[in-house]
Amino acid sequence: MNRALDPPDELLVKRVGAGDPGAIEQIYDRYCRPAYSLARRICADDGIAEDVVQEAFLALWRDPQRFDPNRGRFGSWLLTLVHHKAVDAVRRESATRRRTVPAADGGEEWNAPSGPGADQAAIGSVVAGQVRDALGRLPDEQREALALAYYGGYTQREVAAITGVPIGTVKSRMFTGVQRLRRLLMPLQLEAEMLGNVR
Repeated sequence: MNRALDPPDELLVKRVGAGDPGAIEQIYDRYCRPAYSLARRICADDGIAEDVVQEAFLALWRDPQRFDPNRGRFGSWLLTLVHHKAVDAVRRESATRRRTVPAADGGEEWNAPSGPGADQAAIGSVVAGQVRDALGRLPDEQREALALAYYGGYTQREVAAITGVPIGTVKSRMFTGVQRLRRLLMPLQLEAEMLGNVR
């Protein structure tokens, strides 16, 4: 099948909004493999990854207006949605395992060892939030390329295929985006160094 003759993603999303089941099938055929590949990479479990992909496509079917073509390409939006759902699934699975860990031999409860770690996790969470904020301040095309590469785990060649731009353009966007991120995050790095010197 010649993809060039197929309807563009944005038109298919509009048809999904009009209740056309054939449109969601076409979108699924286009994106099920990269969506599953991304979910599998994050979840490390076939069954959970399949559930994540199903949830993402159901979310699209129920509310296709969530996709805003002015904010980037559909493929990037969908893979970002898959990424978020996969991370949520991993967190849910982890929480379930913590709640259902059996008692140790002898009937005593198992507890995580006390000591350093909680403060580092809290700092890591704050830093991750600041990195997300900085990413949000990048131009759409730079944010898209970096998100697919670093959060999605795609190679530059795969990012080029997903976004439909030449690989040289992807490299340029990623390079410029990383330079901007460094400038935006410089105050955070200086603050962390100052805190480290105070200890």
